[in-house]
Amino acid sequence: MSQSDTLTPLIVDLAKREKKHQVVCEACALYRLCLPLGLHRDDLVVLDQLVKRRQSYKRKQDLFTTNDTFSALYVVRSGSFKTTISTSNGREQVTGFYFPGEFIGLDAIHMPSYQSNAIALESSSVCALPFDNLQQVGERLPRLQIQLLTRLSRELAGDKSFMLLLGKKTAEEKLATYLISLSKRFQDRGFSAQDFRLTMSRNDIANHLGLAVETISRVLTKFQGLGLVVINGKDISLKDITKMEALCG
Repeated sequence: MSQSDTLTPLIVDLAKREKKHQVVCEACALYRLCLPLGLHRDDLVVLDQLVKRRQSYKRKQDLFTTNDTFSALYVVRSGSFKTTISTSNGREQVTGFYFPGEFIGLDAIHMPSYQSNAIALESSSVCALPFDNLQQVGERLPRLQIQLLTRLSRELAGDKSFMLLLGKKTAEEKLATYLISLSKRFQDRGFSAQDFRLTMSRNDIANHLGLAVETISRVLTKFQGLGLVVINGKDISLKDITKMEALCG
């Protein structure tokens, strides 16, 4: 009997028991940001049984590397991660930062292995979605496929915006855009849009934006002088978001 055949009675059985099953996803603070949003509860019961929740990724610990076979998509539950790739000359390029409710590994769906290295920036946890099972369940739950396609579309739109950021903006515009982006992402998660902590290093920010770390420090000092931000170690406060948005170009 194939795995697909065994999943059918599983889905039927779970649907019958859905009223008795406590769906962990429904109680999660990230519910409205994550893949389950918009799924019917009986569909959510099925998905909930497939999710593998993993804890205790320490700072600098790998979630996956380019040497690992692609097996699952990951959603950040707590903490934060960065993804990196190695260039042809051996240098490391930071390709993204990920916060609670965001997916890691979407760029590997069409490949046999992960296309980047994912590293915890602090003590973090994730939900793992085994992709083979996700595909099979998705064939029976069209809403789940729509949600996944929506996530892929967002990822593609983000990549295009980032290419514009790297190619057409000044250093001040790049950093202002980056800080406003973080502000909106934190606000979406129920945190302050003005006061937040930069879990990534200035070196990582500079690498990600295609700037020198000295340039990042200089621009931040300039922003402080203009009264736009206040910085205390890794903590940053945006004092005038409207003016900061105007600097984004």
